[in-house]
Amino acid sequence: MSGTSTPVRAWTRWQDWAEVVLGVVAVLSPLWLDTTNIVMWTMIVLGALIALDGLFSLAMPGVVYGEYVQVVLGVLLFISPWVMGFTDMTGAMWSSFVIGALTLVVGLAALPAATTAHRGMAGQH
Repeated sequence: MSGTSTPVRAWTRWQDWAEVVLGVVAVLSPLWLDTTNIVMWTMIVLGALIALDGLFSLAMPGVVYGEYVQVVLGVLLFISPWVMGFTDMTGAMWSSFVIGALTLVVGLAALPAATTAHRGMAGQH
């Protein structure tokens, strides 16, 4: 392995951009879905947290724990129809399942890149 490392570039990882888009879709989904107050706020809060964490990961690509947060937020959105009791609202339920699952998958896909970026930052002085 050489003594030089590739500099970590912010705002370039596709996985983090995908997380931002997924979060924004979740935030905006109550505009086109039939929801209750609880469903609306569940989608808005979890979607905003997903988008904000995606932006954080874009700005700081070497911080690995942001990807773990993304995975947890994806799981929370996925299970929210059962936890918050809206499995009878088909549109909101499926939106939560799909956006949550995609957030989980994209967060897991970003872990190797974040780990590599973290190692690259550790080698810089």
